[in-house]
Amino acid sequence: MSLRLGDTAPDFNAQTSAGDINFYDFLGSSWGVLFSHPADYTPVCTTELGRTALLKEEFAKRNVKVLAVSVDPLDKHEGWIKDINETQNTTVDFPIIADPARDVATKYDMIHPNASATATVRSLFIIAPDKTVKLIITYPASTGRNFVEVLRVIDSLQLTAKHSVATPANWVQGEDVIVVPAVSTEDAIKKFPKGVNVVKPYLRYTPQPDAE
Repeated sequence: MSLRLGDTAPDFNAQTSAGDINFYDFLGSSWGVLFSHPADYTPVCTTELGRTALLKEEFAKRNVKVLAVSVDPLDKHEGWIKDINETQNTTVDFPIIADPARDVATKYDMIHPNASATATVRSLFIIAPDKTVKLIITYPASTGRNFVEVLRVIDSLQLTAKHSVATPANWVQGEDVIVVPAVSTEDAIKKFPKGVNVVKPYLRYTPQPDAE
């Protein structure tokens, strides 16, 4: 059965470009981003891994650890990383899993026979510190992932994990958020001292609680 939102992310042991890891131990109490690639030395994925490396500080300040996976072996990863560093002007220092037996790919339902019977589709998972899956996105091979959007989703998930709010369409850090339906307007006024804007009984905005 395929992995769904709210499911526990499968644990695994793997060889990576940064040494052998246990996934849960690697994450510890951090958030995680696990994203897959069909194969090494592919052009779109080269730019994605480079972009991820360039965003190292952005992931770190959100307490997020990044991990990539490909079905290619470790020695092939090492050569590809050199190309990524050269062409993308960065240094890839997050682990890339070598998954030639497709153990990780199978656990995370990354093999879609209609796309390829042997290679992983380009899926991305955001995993919370409690090891539950919070986001699953699968992209076509021709479209590079938007890692600014990945960071935006992480900001939303981390905010909503702490406060009784949701984030509206196109929300970014610092903008107003939505009071969740489970909180009454009376309670919301007490809970959110910055104010509550009642547009409709079910649509109530408040300034982002933890914004300066």
